Amino acid sequence: MTGDNKNVCGLYGYTTFNAVKYFEHIPVKESHDEQNDAPDLLYILYKYVIVFNHFKNELTLVEMLSEGEESGLPELEAAIENRNYASYNFSVTGPVTSPITDEEHKANVRKGIAHCMRGDVFQIVLSRRFIQPYAGDDFKVYRALRSINPSPYLFYFDFGGYRIFGSSPETHCKIENGRAYIDPIAGTTRRTGDTVKDRELTEALLADPKENAEHVMLVDLARNDLSRNCHDVRVVFYKEPQYYSHVIHLVSRVSGMLNEGADKIKTFIDTFPAGTLSGAPKVRAMQLISEIEPHNRGAYGGCIGFLYRIEWRIKPSNHHPYFCKPQQRTLVPGRRRYRSTQPR
Repeated sequence: MTGDNKNVCGLYGYTTFNAVKYFEHIPVKESHDEQNDAPDLLYILYKYVIVFNHFKNELTLVEMLSEGEESGLPELEAAIENRNYASYNFSVTGPVTSPITDEEHKANVRKGIAHCMRGDVFQIVLSRRFIQPYAGDDFKVYRALRSINPSPYLFYFDFGGYRIFGSSPETHCKIENGRAYIDPIAGTTRRTGDTVKDRELTEALLADPKENAEHVMLVDLARNDLSRNCHDVRVVFYKEPQYYSHVIHLVSRVSGMLNEGADKIKTFIDTFPAGTLSGAPKVRAMQLISEIEPHNRGAYGGCIGFLYRIEWRIKPSNHHPYFCKPQQRTLVPGRRRYRSTQPR
């Protein structure tokens, strides 16, 4: 590719948590496959890309053309200028439901704790699916999420029959200029908006033994994952408090220089999924998740990203993504479990 904006021309899409079955020996249940909401992986090369520069309040139209092909930008510009479009409200039309009851979920948590007690895993992240019917335009939910919970990565994919959108603070795997990065997040406390109180909460978070132990474990996991395809693996910064709209996170950055001849796609595969959304040791945790959870995770625990010239430019983890299809939205939150966790 050539041109001033070639760096934004690439594959945009997602990898679901269930895609791990193609990378590791994780026997996803057949019943999970039958419940699949969408393809396990989907990346699209778009002919047109609109780049927003919020700082300058500008947008740039980018078009990919083959040699000798006629431009379609005039039609795109006309569509953008057209103010005659339909607008729809959003409203829920029924209660939130789950495929499992509260007691069944607590029983699953107890199973996870038992595996931690036996030493099968140090940590396991179990999730629960929630579903709610709705009517109208779910893009309005994304707009509200963007306003209420602005995070480094905001995304909305409309694939026609379904949409995936969310707000994520975590860079799972970024490969750029021959170097790979993972930013594990472990350690979270609420943010009050009061500077003095927030400083006190940050100091308490940094001194919390459980939060520190979890953070060390996930940093070590990131170092191990990158070491499979990288050298010069180092911790760039460690347990840095980062302030978001509602919470304070402890964030580290681990990076490594790709080995000569290392495959960048394999580098991503060997780090997937994030330990923060699966557990440790990662493979055993995912095997147990597949056994314990009675539902398909879908986008939860996976990644969305952009692939340019075989470089993963941005690959944030999907912490709490929404999956929407006509008249139904799905959310799959999860929580980390340890030996000391209490089912609730």
